[in-house]
This record gives sequence, C-alpha cells and structure tokens, in this order.
Amino acid sequence: MSQHLSEQEMIRREKLDELRKLGIDPYPAPMFPVNTTSVFIKEYYKGETNAAEFAEVCIAGRLMSFRDMGKAAFAVLQDSVGKIQLYIKRDDLLKGEDATMYDQVWKKLIDLGDIIGVKGFVFTTKVGETSIHVKELTLLTKSLKPLPVVKEAEGQVFDAVVDPEFRYRQRYADLIINSHVKDVFLKRTLMINTIRNFLNEHGALEVDTPVLQSIPGGAAARPFITHHNALDIPLYLRVANELYLKRLIVGGFDWVYEFSRDFRNEGMDRTHNPEFTILEWYTAYKDYFWMMEITEQLLEKVAMALHGTTEVTVGDQVINFKAPFKRITIFEAIKEHTNVDVSSMDESQLRSVCKQLRIETDNTMGSAKLIDEIFGAKCESNYVQPTFIIDYPVEMSPLTKKHRSKPGLVERFELMINGKEVANAYTELNDPIDQRERFEEQVKLMERGDHEAMFIDHDFLRALEYGMPPTSGIGIGIDRLCMFMTNQPSIQDVLFFPQMRPEKTDE
Repeated sequence: MSQHLSEQEMIRREKLDELRKLGIDPYPAPMFPVNTTSVFIKEYYKGETNAAEFAEVCIAGRLMSFRDMGKAAFAVLQDSVGKIQLYIKRDDLLKGEDATMYDQVWKKLIDLGDIIGVKGFVFTTKVGETSIHVKELTLLTKSLKPLPVVKEAEGQVFDAVVDPEFRYRQRYADLIINSHVKDVFLKRTLMINTIRNFLNEHGALEVDTPVLQSIPGGAAARPFITHHNALDIPLYLRVANELYLKRLIVGGFDWVYEFSRDFRNEGMDRTHNPEFTILEWYTAYKDYFWMMEITEQLLEKVAMALHGTTEVTVGDQVINFKAPFKRITIFEAIKEHTNVDVSSMDESQLRSVCKQLRIETDNTMGSAKLIDEIFGAKCESNYVQPTFIIDYPVEMSPLTKKHRSKPGLVERFELMINGKEVANAYTELNDPIDQRERFEEQVKLMERGDHEAMFIDHDFLRALEYGMPPTSGIGIGIDRLCMFMTNQPSIQDVLFFPQMRPEKTDE
C-alpha cells in the first residue's frame, strides 16, 4: 500500500526529528516499571486514609487529552483497563533544566496518541477527581498518525467513531477510540471461559483436531481448497471438526470438545464470516434429548455469568435463557407459519410449494435443501426466544441417527435464538452401513451441482466399522452466540479482525 502523508502526519514526523535532535529517543528500549492501573487506583485510593500506599505509582498508557494551563497542565492517560487524569506541573519536570526544555518537549513535541509513562503520587482534585500528580514523565512511543476524531453532526458530538469501514478495517484504532468495543471482547472471553469451565467440570476433555483436511467433512458447506506441495495433494480448510471428534469417541474417550476455527467459502453478511469459531462436543451413551437439557443448562449459566440474570437484551428484544426452552418439530413449524403440511411431500411437490411461497430454487436442490429453504424463508425469523426445532427429515441430516419412533425422520435439533440458528445437534449415526449409504446420496447431490454436499470420508467409515458407542453431538456458533450475549447487531462486531474486501487505494 502506498503511503500518502497528510499534513498532520508530516508535522508529527517533523516532531519526531526534533525529539531526536534534542537527544530524546522516541522509541526507547528499556522496560518501564509499571506497578498499577487506572482502575486499581480509582477503586482503591481512599484519600488521606491510604495516601501513603499511592505515594509512588508508576503507570503507562496513551495520551488522550492535554489541557495546557501555562506552567501546568491536565491530561488524560488511557491504559489497558481505563482512563485517569494527570496533573503535570512544569517545575516538577525540569530537574535543573530551564523552562525552554519543558516548553519545547512536553508542550510542543508531544501529541495526543503518544504512549507515555509517568511516575508520581495520587491525590484528589478540588472537584473531587482522583488524579496522579506527575513527578516524572517519559515518552515511550511517538505516534505518527493522529487518532480519529469523534463524529460531530448538527451540534452533537458522539462519544464514539461509528463508521464500520474504519472500525472493522482498523480495529486497533477502533479499540483506542471506542472504549465500549474492548468490553465486548472481554465479555467474549468470559463467555468462552464459562463454557470451557462448565464442560471441564462435567468431565469433558478439550482436544485439538486438524485444520487442514484431505476430506472437508462434517457439514454441508462449500470448502476453501489449497495444495500441499511436498505431498502434491489438494487439502481443504476444515468446514467442521465433527468427524475427527467422533473418531476420538471410537478410540475410547467418552466426552470430547473443541473450540474449532472453521472456514466456509460462502457468502458474507451480518451473521456470516468465512472464518468463524464453532464449539463442538460429542458425548458417548447420550442422545439428543439429553443434549437439549445440557445445552439449556450451559446457556443459562453463560447468561448469568455475563449479566447476572437469564434475561438478556438483544436489540429491542429481551431474550430469556431460563430453562426449559420451547420444542417444536420442523414440520410443525413450517405448517404453523405457512399453513402447508410438507411432511409427506416429494421433491416435485416441494418445488411447487416454494413457487407458491415465492422462494427461489434451482435444479441442484434436493428435497432436503427445499425444506431448509422453506423453513429459512418463512419460519426462522419467528423464533426469537430460545427454541429447539426438532425431528428433521432424514434427507436433511446425513450424519444423524434415524428417529426411534418416527419413520423418515432423524433425531436432530437446531437451536434458534433471535431468529437465527445458534446450535445444531444430533443423536449421532453410528451404523457404518447406513452412514455409507447416506454419503453416497450426498455424492449424487454433488453430481447435480450442490457445492455444499458432503464428500465420502472412507477413513471415517472405517472408524465406524470398529464400533462407535451411542453418542450425541452438538455444534454451537460461538460468534453468533456472542452477538446475542453482548447485544451486537453484526458478527463483525464480535470478531477482532473480520474479513473485508480489499482496501481501496489512491493508485
């Protein structure tokens, strides 16, 4: 990318040169001995009652504001956890030097955005604000690019930069300017840790499985393909880790899980990114009824950990994660929202229904895809509160055990929250002969042009032939769940670095 410097950037580079001429290293190497944070000071400083404990604080961060008052100044320093006011007195910094040095450096050559370190003592200003009286100030990093200015419009000054093009592409600057953004990602980590602790406490084992796979199995999705030069074979970025986790169940582990980074070469929108995080776990000797109950317990615990209540605000809705969740079959859901019973329809009849409902289809879609299209277009958005959509047609679920009492169906559920799928779970198919036949049906769909149809994984079939115990498994979309748990409107808001179109340049 070519570099076209703005006038402000050129001025900052001139200041950089001036600092070096004065013998000040704008990027010093020595470690700065930080011993506290802005949040700790504000929380625990109690004035004269414990002033001695805060008589020698050392803190570092980014200079966010500077208000010159002649021989003194007030500034705001932002560290990794918050902000604190600084009181800077010229005479305290001179140490035998003349006033010119202070005026040249701290008033003329230091800019907002520079990273500084300060030593001093904590006090309370006349207006009651906890502040640091600076006795030593060190430039730690000179910033060559000005921080973005918050948006102003019609006399209003907004407290954040809101342009998504800037925010997602320059997340580093977004985190500096928009303090609420960091809180989203702190909650994301808390959410993941809560899930991990829940699973560990229940006896699950966290594992790792391959990202590069010779067969992109485990989900109906279009993969990214690459090439391994040494082996001279094509490889795929995983679309799911399901088949590898099931291999571990075959190998004798009773409960395994993985936070899996998956990749699907498909569309991008407010709820889809080509690179995303899925939690999958598989538990031997369980079924999808048990899986619904444990999922309810988990999400209730996550809501409580993040919010202290099971009621979570998402947009203009309040979603209650208190168990139990509603359960409804996919055919009942379609009938409820379209007045059409599709439970016994063949492919031709389903196409007619799609045409009647003005749902676009193409010749690559079999019965399963058509039912999925109907549900997605006419039903999905209606399930705002957590709802298990259960008992899917066998054609829609090539890795799922056939229903024990409902011919033509499988024991599967999808968890819908705020009109979107958040989890997908099965009583897992462990009959290797039935599984091979299901894979062969997927190959037929692939030959029709369905880019999301599954490959035949012969090694997985071999594993099943050794015997996989009755098992239930689930995949939970971590990014989408995080959207709801942190009240964010887009998946890009819960990913540090979402995928973007190539940045436009002036060339």
